[in-house]
Amino acid sequence: MKLSKRYAESVKLIDKTKNYNIKEALELIEKMPKTKFDETVELHVKLGVDSKHADQQVRGTVVLPNGTGKTQRVLVFAKGPKAEEAQKAGADFVGAEELIPKIQNDGWFDYDVVVATPDMMGVVGRLGKVLGPKGLMPNPKSGTVTMDVTKAINEIKSGKVEYRLDKNNIIHLGFGKVSFGAEKLQENYDVIMNAIIKAKPAAAKGQYVRSVAIATSMGPSIFINE
Repeated sequence: MKLSKRYAESVKLIDKTKNYNIKEALELIEKMPKTKFDETVELHVKLGVDSKHADQQVRGTVVLPNGTGKTQRVLVFAKGPKAEEAQKAGADFVGAEELIPKIQNDGWFDYDVVVATPDMMGVVGRLGKVLGPKGLMPNPKSGTVTMDVTKAINEIKSGKVEYRLDKNNIIHLGFGKVSFGAEKLQENYDVIMNAIIKAKPAAAKGQYVRSVAIATSMGPSIFINE
C-alpha cells in the first residue's frame, strides 16, 4: 500500500525508538501536515487485563473538560412525561416501540448515543443484536439507562465519552480535534487516563497499563510514556 505524501511527512517527525510524554506527542501532532478536514485525535490504551472475565472488565464514562469537538446526536427511548422531558432537554430523536422496525428493518442509525428509561429496556432489548455490535446498546454503567434523561442528554451533549475494552483488551476513543491545540487536548487526555487508571479491576494482576498511543484519524501512532 502506497503511503500518502502527507502521512510519509508525518512519520518522519516521529522517533520510533522512543516513547514521548503527552506534551511532546501533542506538539508533534501540531507540527504534522494538515488534512482538508479537522481530524479527530484518538487514544489507544492496551491494558494488562482479560476482558473475557467479568471481574476484569474496564468500562465507564467521563465528561471531557473541552468536549470532543463532535456534536453527538442522541436517541431517547421514553414515553409520556419522560418523552416530553427528553425533547425539552434537546434529544435529537425520541420514541418507543414504533422505532423498532425503522432500526431493525430499515437500518436507521442517524444517532451516536442511545438513552432509555428503565421501563423501556424490554423494548430496547429486542434491538440488542442490532445495537450491541455497534456499541449503541444503553447500559446503566454508562449512565444511558436512567430516569434522569435531562442529565444524561446534557452530559452527552457537553462531551461525555464512554471507554470500554475491545476483545483485544484495548480501549480506543477520540478525545478531541486537532484544532483544539495541545493544551486543551492534554486536559482531555489527563481526565481520560485518570479515569482508566482509577477503573483498574481488583482482579487485574501485573502491569495494568501495557501501552499508550495517540494518533490523528489519518496519521501515524505516537507512543506515550505512562
